[in-house]
Amino acid sequence: MNIFKPKFFTTIRHYSGKQFASDLVAGVIVAIIALPLSIALAIASGVSPEKGIYTAIVAGFVISFLGGSSVNISGPTAAFATIVAGIVAQFGIDGLVVATLMAGVMLIVMGLCRFGSLIKYIPHTITTGFTSGIALTIVIGQIKDFLGLSFPAGTNAIETLEKLSAIGKSITTFNWQAFLVGAVGLAILIVWPKISKKIPGSLIAVVVGVAIVKLFHMDVNTIGDLYTISRDLPAFSFPSVNLETVRQLIPSAFTIAILAGIESLLSCVVSDGMIGDRHHSNTELIAQGVGNIFSGLFGGIPATGAIARTAANVKNGGRTPVAGMVHAAVLLLILVVLMPYAAWIPMPIIAAILFMVAYNMCEWRQFVRICRTAPLGDILVLALTFLLTVIFDLVVAIEVGMVLSALLFMKQMSDVTHVRTWTKADELSSSDSGRLKNIPAGVEVFELNGPMFFATTDKFSSIPIREGAKTVILRMRNVPAVDVSAMRALEALRSVCEERHMKLIISHANEQPLSAMKKAGFYDAVGPENFAANIDEALALAEKSSAPRGKISRRMQ
Repeated sequence: MNIFKPKFFTTIRHYSGKQFASDLVAGVIVAIIALPLSIALAIASGVSPEKGIYTAIVAGFVISFLGGSSVNISGPTAAFATIVAGIVAQFGIDGLVVATLMAGVMLIVMGLCRFGSLIKYIPHTITTGFTSGIALTIVIGQIKDFLGLSFPAGTNAIETLEKLSAIGKSITTFNWQAFLVGAVGLAILIVWPKISKKIPGSLIAVVVGVAIVKLFHMDVNTIGDLYTISRDLPAFSFPSVNLETVRQLIPSAFTIAILAGIESLLSCVVSDGMIGDRHHSNTELIAQGVGNIFSGLFGGIPATGAIARTAANVKNGGRTPVAGMVHAAVLLLILVVLMPYAAWIPMPIIAAILFMVAYNMCEWRQFVRICRTAPLGDILVLALTFLLTVIFDLVVAIEVGMVLSALLFMKQMSDVTHVRTWTKADELSSSDSGRLKNIPAGVEVFELNGPMFFATTDKFSSIPIREGAKTVILRMRNVPAVDVSAMRALEALRSVCEERHMKLIISHANEQPLSAMKKAGFYDAVGPENFAANIDEALALAEKSSAPRGKISRRMQ
């Protein structure tokens, strides 16, 4: 099956003028929504405002053209803000470009290896934990501009806790005019969606904020006071790079790739439900990879599918990748014509926009629900991922969260794995008689339940075989999988049976365990004739060389 199947080439076959009109309107509206968000997210990421626009233009166009979704809109998102800011602070813009290119290559490899379906193996507790953590770090990072604080010269607050400390020390520099502008902007962002959903509240907040500052000559920092605004078109540039920098950036690049994969595929799933379509996950990963490579080479930052912008695209009539490409083209036009006016946007308005972005992404309801209803282990993963994201960074949070989740999963699998020993009827109460089966004397039957892997081999390696037993039957109907450690335990049991001149019979080995046994040579060592399809066949096989029979049932050993 072909891995790379861009939706553009399938939808364009039956394209019509009517659909183009709908895509055009949707693309223009999404571009208007993306403009202030792209600028705000670039600033939150520690780069100049136009780099957010570059990302939405370049990555947005490429991913729409090559992507596996009909309506997914890609660009800068809040998920990347903290990790991008950390990379820029430590390695500079060249380091960010290198990390973005590496993440792009990783995404392409993930798509080619058909990893699109494997993203689901990242636990919901981890995604909720780091999403909430990112939201909190964004809020903390914008308090300075929202309150109009002035940090002392030389303040280098990069980490979240450092920012909190700097805010506390500078709280006496509170600027009521900046706070007033930010509060008005925040109120507009909260109330405006109830008035109109066609025109984005962020655009209204920007216009009102600029008008207030200009009309009343307020002492409020604007983007132009802090950044040099460029209206230049995205230009190709390859970063200076060395192997040591590449080595140090591997964890960050991997985190960017994972985040891009998760968020873009989640956006695709949401949009599929809205339009009744089905995306190609591996194609989308490849497109995200190519889009990020182009974004890095043309002055942008990491990009991924943006759920809010994708939903706006669908609600306004977008149904093909053309809408995403129009959105990129409109942003390019805005960059050339209107970008210098972005210098007028007050920083408290940018902070207010990012406050709303953080609120919309924080998933606080999911966070509370997990804390109320989930097992203790899941709550621990959620809390630890959240705290590590806030205190350290996303790389550490995901690494520790994944390791802890894996350990807890293995513990849970170990807890549900056990061995049942079948015993003679005269040792059991009459309530067990409904499960009795005839068993030859001198035959031991052990029922294995659950996956056999390295964390459970102790339960299988200590099977109590009675003295005088002539045959051992292992019933493996409820064993879905075995690993190398389990095979070693089975081989040890076979050796014990061989030393004590006992026959070993395997009953109902499932596909994966049977395949592993054949590959390890265990199947041939035991003998194909000693593998039975079910317990009745295994008991009949054991009866051929056994003494008179009794009855058995099962009890937990």
